[in-house]
Amino acid sequence: MNSTTVRNLLVRGMLAGLAAGVLALVAAYLLGEPYVVKAIGFEEAHSHEHEMEVVSRSLQSTAGLATGVLVYGVAFGGIAALAYCFALGRVGRFSPRATALLLSGCALLTVYVTPFLKYPANPPSVGSADTIGKRTTLYFLMMLLSVLLAIAATILGKRLQPNLGTWWATVVAVAAFAVVIGLAYEFLPVVNEVPKDFPATVLWRFRLAALAIQATLWGSFGLVFGELAERLLNPKPVSAAAKATVTAPS
Repeated sequence: MNSTTVRNLLVRGMLAGLAAGVLALVAAYLLGEPYVVKAIGFEEAHSHEHEMEVVSRSLQSTAGLATGVLVYGVAFGGIAALAYCFALGRVGRFSPRATALLLSGCALLTVYVTPFLKYPANPPSVGSADTIGKRTTLYFLMMLLSVLLAIAATILGKRLQPNLGTWWATVVAVAAFAVVIGLAYEFLPVVNEVPKDFPATVLWRFRLAALAIQATLWGSFGLVFGELAERLLNPKPVSAAAKATVTAPS
């Protein structure tokens, strides 16, 4: 793949990331914000300390949320496009559109869902300020481990394919990934700092909303970028009628 194609895919990836960020922003505002507000209300009702707001809550839930989600969407879109350039043609005989959807689905599972199942997202008022560094380190450690194991499983599947065939090589690779991830779940420290009287429904709904936002982001990116990549890499041939229209004298 030449540098011009990579550059074009990078630009399309960033545009697709921006479009996916807009949809994720809508999902975050509609699904996540109501439970953030409830969690903040719980914190205010049970806290005896009143801190001055540096940034108002209304600004956080509008311009702040939009800036964070859209910048994240553009950045991850560019990174995903570069990963797509590497993966295209190496993960099987898939079309550009199918490769984009496959890559997005696998990235969602490895980058977000796998760490999420061990260390799920928590709303405000859940978690101690003293352990935020430890919790952040554990989460990114789980994410890094998941990505590295996914790469190792892909390599394993490729090496087993000549002897076992595509189906069984994939089954063995996925099973190996699941076993090692299960061991990581078992041996990595457990973090449970949810207050005893925190509403279970709010916590559950917030975590579902967080998962839905990420699924919206990655799913919409896969669809939009896949379509843009398909049009770039497999352009439709110009019909004879169209050629005649272009070349006909005015």
